[in-house]
Amino acid sequence: MVVTVSSRAASGVYDDRGGPLVVDGLRELGASVDGPVVVPDGDGVETVLRDAVAEGYDAVVTTGGTGLNPTDVTPEMTRRVLDAEVPGLAEAIRAHGIAQGVPTAALSRGVAGRAGRTLVVNLPGSTGGVRDGLVVLSTVLTHAVEQIHGGDHPRGAT
Repeated sequence: MVVTVSSRAASGVYDDRGGPLVVDGLRELGASVDGPVVVPDGDGVETVLRDAVAEGYDAVVTTGGTGLNPTDVTPEMTRRVLDAEVPGLAEAIRAHGIAQGVPTAALSRGVAGRAGRTLVVNLPGSTGGVRDGLVVLSTVLTHAVEQIHGGDHPRGAT
């Protein structure tokens, strides 16, 4: 499932651009994808994440609400839902953006983790941040979901 967190997109001030990019990117990886569901910043983020976990989605990828604006609370709402964080994934997404010449990628507060049997990943709201996140997810998403569902490490993996 893809969730866009944006009060302005939710109220129709502008069109959601990040969510459709995430949907397209995940479909290119071979995933069956629902969404994007657009919710405003705030408690609704926690609600949609809890609902997605209860519905049994393998992964939920959010876009938006990870910046420094006081209304950007996606990481806080996500942490309320997570059973365990996967900090390396969030750090890899930031590092990829920085490596692409976008120093402000370091300002994203996005988190990633496991909630039940669902992987939850916060991506930035910018289209560039979404693209950077998808590059990283393309290399680890399948393995992460397999691990969450009890799969073993492939031979030679650490």
